[in-house]
Amino acid sequence: MFLPKYPDSPTPPPAHTHAPTDPAPVRRPAPQISVSAGAVAAVLVGGVVLTALLAAVAVTAISVAVAAVVLRSMLRDQRHR
Repeated sequence: MFLPKYPDSPTPPPAHTHAPTDPAPVRRPAPQISVSAGAVAAVLVGGVVLTALLAAVAVTAISVAVAAVVLRSMLRDQRHR
């Protein structure tokens, strides 16, 4: 019931009777780029190292900011006494 129905004898596609006015441009094949496994590993390791350094800088910045707020609060209390 849901199967497609194919014709008994398929008709061939129509043949072109006119010649193209412009020849098709010749496509040059793209140059092959080979990447070694060592290069891929180096890029991955470099990305992991840079990400770890960025996380370390962010954690340090947050720690310094918290310490500054605490010190400011402590010094403000000292001045009011």
